[in-house]
Amino acid sequence: MAVKGVSRRGVSNYTWMPKFSRSVDAAEASDEEKCLLISEARAVYSVIGMTCSSCTAAVEKAVKRLPGVKEAVIDALNNRAQVVYFAAVTDEEKIREAIEDTGFEAQLMPEEEDDRCAQVCRIDLKGMNSNSLELESFIGALHGVNKVLVSIPNQQLEVHFDLSMLTHVAILEAMEDKGIHGTVVSVGKESATVHLLVDGLQNENMFNMIRKSLMETSGVEEVKFESEIKKLSVFYDPDLVGPRDFIRSIENSESGILKAKMYPERGEREDLRKKERREYFISFLWSLAFSLPVFLISMVFMYIPVLNHALETKIVNMLTVGMVLKWILSTPVQFIIGRRFYVASYKAIRRGSANMDVLIALGTNAAYFYSVYSAVRAATSSKFESMDFFETSSTLISFILLGKYLEVLAKGRTSNSIEKLLALSSDKAILLVLDKEGNVIEEEEIDNQLVQKNDVLKVIPGSKLPCDGVVVWGNSHVNESMITGESKPVMKGIGDSVIGGTVNGNGLLYLKATAVGSESALSRIVRIVERAQLVKAPVQKFADDISKFFVPLVILMSFCTWFAWFFAGKLNGYPKSWIPAYMDGFELALQFGISVMVIACPCALGLATPTAVMVGTGVGASQGVLIKGGRALETTHKVNRIIFDKTGTLTIGKPVVVSCHLLREIDLQEFTSLIAAAEANSEHPLAKSIVDYAETLRSKEDNSVWPGTSEFESFPGHGVRAVIEGKEVLVGNRSLMECNCVTIPINAEQKLAEAETQAKTCILVSINKELIGILTVSDPVRPEARRVVSILSSMGISSIILTGDNLGTALAIAKEVGINSVIAEAKPEQKAEKVKELQENGDIVCMVGDGINDAPALVAADVGIAIGAGTDIANEAADIVLMRSNLEDVITAVDLSRKTFYRIRLNYLWSLSYNCLSIPIAAGALYPIARFRLPPWLAGAAMAASSITVICSSLLLKNYTKPSL
Repeated sequence: MAVKGVSRRGVSNYTWMPKFSRSVDAAEASDEEKCLLISEARAVYSVIGMTCSSCTAAVEKAVKRLPGVKEAVIDALNNRAQVVYFAAVTDEEKIREAIEDTGFEAQLMPEEEDDRCAQVCRIDLKGMNSNSLELESFIGALHGVNKVLVSIPNQQLEVHFDLSMLTHVAILEAMEDKGIHGTVVSVGKESATVHLLVDGLQNENMFNMIRKSLMETSGVEEVKFESEIKKLSVFYDPDLVGPRDFIRSIENSESGILKAKMYPERGEREDLRKKERREYFISFLWSLAFSLPVFLISMVFMYIPVLNHALETKIVNMLTVGMVLKWILSTPVQFIIGRRFYVASYKAIRRGSANMDVLIALGTNAAYFYSVYSAVRAATSSKFESMDFFETSSTLISFILLGKYLEVLAKGRTSNSIEKLLALSSDKAILLVLDKEGNVIEEEEIDNQLVQKNDVLKVIPGSKLPCDGVVVWGNSHVNESMITGESKPVMKGIGDSVIGGTVNGNGLLYLKATAVGSESALSRIVRIVERAQLVKAPVQKFADDISKFFVPLVILMSFCTWFAWFFAGKLNGYPKSWIPAYMDGFELALQFGISVMVIACPCALGLATPTAVMVGTGVGASQGVLIKGGRALETTHKVNRIIFDKTGTLTIGKPVVVSCHLLREIDLQEFTSLIAAAEANSEHPLAKSIVDYAETLRSKEDNSVWPGTSEFESFPGHGVRAVIEGKEVLVGNRSLMECNCVTIPINAEQKLAEAETQAKTCILVSINKELIGILTVSDPVRPEARRVVSILSSMGISSIILTGDNLGTALAIAKEVGINSVIAEAKPEQKAEKVKELQENGDIVCMVGDGINDAPALVAADVGIAIGAGTDIANEAADIVLMRSNLEDVITAVDLSRKTFYRIRLNYLWSLSYNCLSIPIAAGALYPIARFRLPPWLAGAAMAASSITVICSSLLLKNYTKPSL
């Protein structure tokens, strides 16, 4: 089986890269291919100055030209660029320089730079006979693995890997394919990072002193300091130490003058947005201050006799006072306030492309310099009479700046879902200081950022929970609607998990912190939403393709419009009466040409998809449906076949043993001890139910551990085998028994058939090749399952059950929920093959599973949905993660994707209709019939309004409500 990373895309076929299959097995790859695969990295840059799809296309083209770049995604809405590259070929600095060469400012984002998704997975290797060097070499060759440590005496494997390229499930599958069986002991972040702002560090010696002090602290792995911004970065093990310890160590240093606090990571992006809004608003006000008098002089004062007489007073020859005043007032607007359009146009032309700024610069310059020409001719001639267009250039710039300001405001609203999520976290936490016996001796209010793993915190009624944790005392109802979308408060008691950012009800809770900072569920949700907004929907390619030739085509159409009207006038192609009294034929043609140039709007097309995707993913997050980008959104709305896993998906996922039937004489206590010992190493829900059943049969005084196992083997989709106290124990289904030559007697067959008709699962147990007993397990069907299947059918989506359980049980469940198609007794890898078979028949397939044994099928499906993730929302195999254990959210995911793409189609329809209708009107199509012409300043206002209309259309998705079921 080929082991792939998280991305479904293979390595791009650039000319600099070796030619190898997208599904190449990392273990079989050549040395050159391995070098590339292992060195894959990701970087996110802040890119300032992008305004439309032409800008993003230019940046994307420049970055993709670099050798070593696999993929580049540019997000103009959030001023970000995400680049996946091979560190063996290129580096972050070369990528940054490539972006800046296109004319934009680029900076590597520090929060992304430090977030390497480094994970460590510890695997138990019971019964391993492999050579340690061979195993280390094999695992080390997997795509995404950074380091491998093998301990043969302890029979344990430690794998350090990058979660953005690999998952622990893929590692286990690769081992299984190699014949090596293992059980995951733990999976978690390799290390945590905290950034501190340190005041008072004056020289290198002081830093070395602080570094030495911190490095002596247990759990600290590395310390870095950026002196320019006073930023101290500490890499540490969160189980041993935390930020309070670092601050205490720094402030208690020998110098006594150092002060440390948490470095402000998150307001930088919002500060940039505020700065951009402020700049546009101030520019508009200054532009308005100059252009409003110009507009009044040209359009209003001419109807006031006294003012008109003063303005028509001639200074030199035909040059009037009004013309000079308009010239003076328009010049700062054109060259100082409008400087941004010149700079942006220069950069666009330098990189070989044209954008909206080029159209604005050309249109306003045409109007301004023709007006200057008219003024100079009037000053040098006693007979020359002509109209100037100073009000056109200045008013046009003012309207465009106003439109840009409103557009930035609207864009901010499309992405405020992230700010809303961040606002859920509390600012303060009440830390309980405990003595050795666990008694509270002191309470201390601390900043929420200073909470450390394993801290015990007090949560008073009505307050927000400061972090993820486990309740250690008290009980209360907790409102989790802001995280999971669950409308009803959930009762929490001792031992229950809670999520940071949720609201405590009317009870007092003590909780032990289990995940803080970047490890918390809220932080991971924010990261998923941020990264989702960087994943382009395939439909965006339509706008990208149009943007490549749109602006040049508009410029050509503008010149053709001027040329057609000008020469039509010269050749008497239209009556002289069509020309206004205050114009000549050249000026009329010029106005039509300028109007065409400034009314065309490529920005509206470029905004049609990303704004809708951004709002859609944000709305989904607020409903407890995490959609990982535009590609997942687009594919979901096309789905016509949904595959449901049975256990934990259609059923509640908490199976219980309801009966135990012994076929041979054996002590029940001994029997349950043996099967519990065998199943204790498995993570399958059925295995846990068996262990729980064995626990209930134990006496309260019996605190002994289960018997030791050797030669443990797990057979996904079948069961387990282990040698316990010298006895070979098999626990699993019929196929496991048949493969191991265990005979199933007639009375056992009858028991199996009876249980299957009742939608129950039978687990067979054999000892030394003899069938000893049968456990009957029941897992109730979710109450909403039948209703969900029915609604999906009404939406044109057919449902299938795909399970590893026996056919009889699967058919009984299918009948209960209203599904006609059943595929049973399928191994995890066979599930993926069944998905591919459906895809080959032309179906768009969605796989819904609980993420435990469904990872291969979730990856193989066009859309993978992991249900009931709760705080485990970093499920890399799924495209959509549902926070709640409720099948109704599958309908929400499909419905939201359809509503989002309806909005995208509407945006495209508006954008294309606007350009198709407005350009002919601006070109004078209605002038011969109705004498209607669009002044350039009004054309510019229409252009700005078109972009705002598209953004507002996308913002309507914020009103989305779940379908009533």
